[in-house]
Amino acid sequence: MVAKVLKYSDTIPFLAFFFILYLAYVKYLLKMRTIFGWVGISSYICPLLLTHMIENNYKTQVIGVDIRVDRTISALVNIRGEILAREEFATAEYPNISEYVTKLADSIAFLMEKSGNPDGIRSVGISAPSGNFNTGCIENSPNLPWKGIVPLAAMLRDRLGLAVAVDNNANAIAMAEHAFGAAHGMKDFVLVNLGSGMGSCIFSHGNIHQGTNGFAGEIGHTTYASGGRQCGCGKQGCLEAYTASKGVLQTAQEVLSESDTPSLMRSVQKLTVRLIIEFCNQGDQLAIEVMRRTGHALGVGLANYASLFNPEAIILSGVVSRAGKWLLEPANDAFEAHVFHNMKGKVKLMNSFNEDKDLNVLGASVLAWDVKEYSLFK
Repeated sequence: MVAKVLKYSDTIPFLAFFFILYLAYVKYLLKMRTIFGWVGISSYICPLLLTHMIENNYKTQVIGVDIRVDRTISALVNIRGEILAREEFATAEYPNISEYVTKLADSIAFLMEKSGNPDGIRSVGISAPSGNFNTGCIENSPNLPWKGIVPLAAMLRDRLGLAVAVDNNANAIAMAEHAFGAAHGMKDFVLVNLGSGMGSCIFSHGNIHQGTNGFAGEIGHTTYASGGRQCGCGKQGCLEAYTASKGVLQTAQEVLSESDTPSLMRSVQKLTVRLIIEFCNQGDQLAIEVMRRTGHALGVGLANYASLFNPEAIILSGVVSRAGKWLLEPANDAFEAHVFHNMKGKVKLMNSFNEDKDLNVLGASVLAWDVKEYSLFK
């Protein structure tokens, strides 16, 4: 028995040594957050460290907001990228921006109360079409109900008393992919979002390239067909007019008008991109032709993009990307036919494997961790 006591007592110095090492590790992570941000070290945070952070009044939650044409989603997100709660309302029901901001502030306030610790909310990140990180504004969005320049970050900050950052939805999705998804570990990639519009993000050397005025990556408004289809931005022939949702539906109308071939697309009262994808999966040849033409346009545009930036991968997100092989195969063919010859076979075209409903709010939450803290009382 004495031998056992001595044996156990001999381990005490070792346990003390490892405990000191652990405390040093905690201190190191808390220091590194200022370099990489909380999200950058989130995978190393264990429950004991999280408890330590809470006890020492470190703020461990943010609000991520995804503004879409049809709806606005707000989510409470913790430091590990877990969505704890969410709120949703229809964007189009608030054409007056002041009334919209009031509704959004109420939605965020509800989530803050729901968290059980409103003081533990650090900041708010917002993903929005035509959002500008440099100015905190939504600027001349062709698809949202508010026109001109909307100083959304300032308006919401004044109502909430929290720091607010705004960026465009493609940049937000790219941040989510880099932190939690297909681009994890990549330093050079391009994210292309195919939804109501066509936005993109250039991720270079581990950082988002914003450009001088915050508008870098507007591939959707590069010219695909001179004098072609009318785009919502006011120009003609933009790539977006052929690859985003409205463009896909216009291609469907053209394909249907070219022949009397039977198609499931003729049997529905309101055709949507999701229905076209469903009809492709059922073998509808005209639906498949719609996606083939869309994929060809996309592949040509992406080949130009890749030839300029030489990314490791181009990641597709958004409702149009859910066409899978019906879009990717013709896009790959056109891409390889038009990309600079030294890049052939070296750039991966791939779909995001995250759910669309989570990508934007997660990206917005990453944005929230990076913005400098603000308080009305400091």
